[in-house]
Amino acid sequence: MRSYDVTAESTAPPAAVWALLLDARSWPVWSRVGSLEAGASQGLSADGRDGVGAIRAFRTGKTVTKERITALDPERRFAYEGVDVPVMVDYQAAVELCETPGGGTRIRWHGTYRVGRGNAWIFRWYLRRFMRDMATGLADTAGGPAR
Repeated sequence: MRSYDVTAESTAPPAAVWALLLDARSWPVWSRVGSLEAGASQGLSADGRDGVGAIRAFRTGKTVTKERITALDPERRFAYEGVDVPVMVDYQAAVELCETPGGGTRIRWHGTYRVGRGNAWIFRWYLRRFMRDMATGLADTAGGPAR
């Protein structure tokens, strides 16, 4: 198993960060994800509050990935698993939010996965960078980076 673990801090409270995480339609705004593929998704909520079991399909370039929400602990923990993720198998991830003393949010985004040996070293580097950008984009869009 391979893993990644990245963090970012935002001046926004956990509720603001949580609202962006929950709403799949917001992901292309703050992340490196190109678009939400609503037609390939299942169980999306019209009000932007996707629940456990929802499958969200995201396009990045030519690649479409599908991820199922597996656990929600409001304003604390958002967990998901890969349903159809090219290159990776057994993908499990979580985003944990922790309020900082100043009222902002510390975002920890971490996950585990398997990938073929020939691609492991470059994919590990790429994924860690990609996920760091995801966490930073979430922090910045919610309220700006913590100072």
